[in-house]
Amino acid sequence: RIESESVTLRFLVVPSDMDASGSTVQAGRVLEWIDKAGYACAVGWSASYCVTAYVGDVHFARPIAAGSLVEAHARIIHTGRTSMHVYVSIETADVRTRRFSPATHCVLVLVALDEAGDPRQVAHWQPWGDGDRTIQSRAESRIE
Repeated sequence: RIESESVTLRFLVVPSDMDASGSTVQAGRVLEWIDKAGYACAVGWSASYCVTAYVGDVHFARPIAAGSLVEAHARIIHTGRTSMHVYVSIETADVRTRRFSPATHCVLVLVALDEAGDPRQVAHWQPWGDGDRTIQSRAESRIE
């Protein structure tokens, strides 16, 4: 695996992340974490500034509680000429046990830009095995 094809962000849920009831994290905050992880992954792959062009297939599997330890995992799953498809999963754990379980996942498409703000070519991502080929195939099917 190439180190720049993925990134993991880790942090704690804080009170300002919670919804008005205080019982769960705001969906908008989760989407913010997804965008940050996807951006960090795309910039690492392309070595350039990137913009989010698409966010889709968002699946909220369960609510996220206050005080949870959060990991936002992002990885390249497909590249076009100037775009990168990034799969992002959010996992959470009780800070004491550190046993993570999935909470949310989605796919982002980010476009690399040059200094003038024009789309620039990115390196081709190559699947490493059957699992990567399957996830790349799913990404390609979304293009159509």
